[in-house]
Amino acid sequence: MPEPFVAYLRVYEPLSSFESPLREEVEAAVDRGSVDPFDAGLWEQRQWLRSQLAAPPRLLPGENADGEVQGVGGVLVLDPEDVPTAPSATVGPGPLACPLDVRGRAAAALVGFLGDAEIPLRTAALPESVDKARTRAGAVVSELSGGAVHVLSSTWTVPLPWFVVVDPTERCVFTEPDRRRVCWRVAMADARRRVARAHSVSQQSIGDDGPTRILKETGRWLERFHPHSAVELDYGGLVQLMTESDLDADTSAEDVHAIVDAMESDDADEVATRYEQLRDFWAEFAAREHHN
Repeated sequence: MPEPFVAYLRVYEPLSSFESPLREEVEAAVDRGSVDPFDAGLWEQRQWLRSQLAAPPRLLPGENADGEVQGVGGVLVLDPEDVPTAPSATVGPGPLACPLDVRGRAAAALVGFLGDAEIPLRTAALPESVDKARTRAGAVVSELSGGAVHVLSSTWTVPLPWFVVVDPTERCVFTEPDRRRVCWRVAMADARRRVARAHSVSQQSIGDDGPTRILKETGRWLERFHPHSAVELDYGGLVQLMTESDLDADTSAEDVHAIVDAMESDDADEVATRYEQLRDFWAEFAAREHHN
């Protein structure tokens, strides 16, 4: 079974920054053993499959038959030494933990599914009535307003504003068979600084919609975490769609940063050139969603 074609933006926080009782749950999950970052997408997929194969089926992973939360199911762990930082940024102390928040993200995805899917598909896919599923999923999403989900995900492509967060030169590429991965890691202070600058430039250049709105939302999301956290952009299962030549040709982070610089200097030609490169590179992968 292939890994889901999903990319991720994750935050890893120091264990000391979590409040009880979540802190104890995260510590226990770390003690049990972290999820392998190369298999994170498959791990999440298995959690969903178990919820659907249970008797009776669960509406959301991470719940028992009564819809009660079963606690932190899995975490990713990161060593602060593996996070490149600017001289003014601090990361840690370690270990840094990223709860995978599968239940909350599944609820948000279900709300979107219920709004977009055709009635026959909704009926076939759900273990209970559409109205009941919508109410339960909506309630879980409402709970998220009291805390911060540590993982954002995107299917089939990477939202271009996410590349603002990273340093283009710090890309990590792993190409071993069955262990392929592309990711960047960055200190929270550096991520916030880059997003704030890009949002200001984008707002002045193109207004409040489109990429500017995404940058604003991303900045607000980052502000909810401890300032000594780390941020990771991970291509996740998208690397399954990419050949070695695709990885060599991928200059997405460089292009996005160049666009911000060009917008700041009113260089419309450079903006157009870089955007065309990005569109051409990612259009092939995004188009596969419509053929799936």
